[in-house]
Amino acid sequence: MLFYEPLFLFLFGPAVYLLYLFFGEVRARRAVILFAASVVFYAWSEPVFILLVFASVGLDLYVGQKIAALSVGGVILDASHKRSDRESRLASEAVTALDSRSGLRPAGTDMRKLWLALGIVANLAILVYYKYTGFLALNVDALLKALTLPGINIPQIALPIGVSFIVFEKITYLVDVYRGVTAPARSSLLYGLYVFFFPKLLAGPIIKYHDIARQFEAMPHADVDDFVVGFSRFMLGVVKKLLFADTLASGADLIFAHDVSALGFAQAWAGVLFFTFQIYFDFSGYSDMAIGLARMFGFRLLENFNMPYVATSITDFWRRWHISLTSWIREYLYFPLGGNRRGEARTYVNLWICFFASGLWHGAAWTYIAWGAYNGVFLVLDRLFLVNRLQRLPDWLANVIAMIIVIVGWTFFRATSLSQAGALLALMATPWAHASAPIAIPEEYVVVALVAGAICVAQRLSLYVKDFNWGSAAQRYALASNSALSMLFLAALAKGLADPFKPFIYFRF
Repeated sequence: MLFYEPLFLFLFGPAVYLLYLFFGEVRARRAVILFAASVVFYAWSEPVFILLVFASVGLDLYVGQKIAALSVGGVILDASHKRSDRESRLASEAVTALDSRSGLRPAGTDMRKLWLALGIVANLAILVYYKYTGFLALNVDALLKALTLPGINIPQIALPIGVSFIVFEKITYLVDVYRGVTAPARSSLLYGLYVFFFPKLLAGPIIKYHDIARQFEAMPHADVDDFVVGFSRFMLGVVKKLLFADTLASGADLIFAHDVSALGFAQAWAGVLFFTFQIYFDFSGYSDMAIGLARMFGFRLLENFNMPYVATSITDFWRRWHISLTSWIREYLYFPLGGNRRGEARTYVNLWICFFASGLWHGAAWTYIAWGAYNGVFLVLDRLFLVNRLQRLPDWLANVIAMIIVIVGWTFFRATSLSQAGALLALMATPWAHASAPIAIPEEYVVVALVAGAICVAQRLSLYVKDFNWGSAAQRYALASNSALSMLFLAALAKGLADPFKPFIYFRF
């Protein structure tokens, strides 16, 4: 079920919202309504996999209770407190200190770690089976055949929607309980709601348990302001997806479907630029819908994008792009690996490992792995010298250089193979290369790409205006902005009904 489908817009969404408003006077009843709606929402797309998620939720709750029961003298921090990077690192380090205190028996320490390992392995096993079994079998088969040995059968395993997001969120709960950052969930209903909460279920943002636990315990009752702000944000997301991302996707698909040998310099750049804008408007559009829907029910989700294409370095880009994933990697992988506390060389290795893992998380293909490793290299280069060099340049020039690095990375991400990515990059570096035959790119694709580019340029220019904020500007001219947004929303719905279905890019992850 998609947020912009008639089934959701005109039946499921309004029905759930009205139930929540008019039959949710009691906090517990609001939780039941949202949980039931979220289960129906996911079961509509994944009627079989949801049973495994239920079993996994039960295991998480059991493991969390076991870990908490073995903790003696630990301090549980306020789950609603928004922590800084330093506080997150200190929370992780505090576990080691607590484990060494006399208040926690060595046997208890070992058992806590064993229970945590069990919970994490059980969750990762779900991810590995559904997402990577086919990829591993394919590569083993290729290796065996290269050695002139008999191949193996390649299993065909359907990837459940949102499995990567679900697994990562469930791991945060176990680690947060282990670290003493938050207490175990007060009820299976609240933890189930955290896992299945339908606005963010399919493609994030990745919500860490300690960031949302207090809100689920309070189960806020939505007011008029929540509806207005939330629905406006939802409309913006639909416009981004249907008017921009889907049109840009058609342009990218047109180029990437061609034999690379038939393309030229201009066509290669056009295809990659189409995708560069597509993935931004597609993924940020979903995040807008998720944040907007959650706000309509009274919940505040953390932002997932902050104008990433104005970045002046790759480090800056990753502070602005898919913020929830970057934050997850920092807290649950980078800090446990040692962060930047074990010398420069280890810091560089940790950074690269984290983004190599990010590439693997995105997809079971060598192109995603290459993309992750590529970003990891540039993050290391940033720490070595690149950020300092870019800071000496005018901001606009540093932005251009950073975007070229990002665009090269998106070439790996979108390509169907490493050979296609390499051929496209070679064409993009050869201005005199011409297509063997003209490729007719519809004018509407070009117009939408130009408008998308103009929006990103406007974001960059807005940084030069003192105290300018896009949200404040929209509120200042509320009538004009809401009227324009409403008309674009209706146009987007009309286009969505008329055009072929294009899933969100991150549904694959």
